[in-house]
Amino acid sequence: MTRVVVVYHSGYGHTAVVAQCVAEGARRVDDVCVSVMPVSALDWDLLDCADALVFGAPTYMGSVSAAFKQFMDDTSRIWFRQGWRDKLAAGFVNSGALSGDKQVALQQLQTFAAQHGMHWLSFPLQTTGTGPDDLNRLGCNSGLMTQSDNADPALTPPAGDRETAACFGEHIARCAQRWRRGADHLPR
Repeated sequence: MTRVVVVYHSGYGHTAVVAQCVAEGARRVDDVCVSVMPVSALDWDLLDCADALVFGAPTYMGSVSAAFKQFMDDTSRIWFRQGWRDKLAAGFVNSGALSGDKQVALQQLQTFAAQHGMHWLSFPLQTTGTGPDDLNRLGCNSGLMTQSDNADPALTPPAGDRETAACFGEHIARCAQRWRRGADHLPR
């Protein structure tokens, strides 16, 4: 069974919605076990046994949130023993602005994964337009970007961003399966 873990922080609930949508998409793929984990309730053993880790954070002031950065800092023991080396990694960020310097926060997640020796997954979904119901309306291919208005998380991010997040999760799950199948054929 292929294991995908979505680990995230959500300040106001919007990033949690995105995390659930990513997980929903990953669950569209047969034989994939998906877990969703806020940084406030970490299961380090589950993170260690995952084939793919998906990192998610809100973008505050052009960076990931302080709570997510604390999680990153807390992985130093794992980094020291290279515990996540050769796992797959991907990431998503959410902000209130259409840009909000999300690319900077996404690059922060990419760098974090690289420091752990992980393999970063891009997101090959082409945009279908720029409206709230369109897929990949923010046009990001280095990960997933979503946008939430200052409203209840039940209402925002919009439908297009939620489905884009599900497509992202499905893509990650399929990549993780291919990665795992390859690893199963390597000599031990």
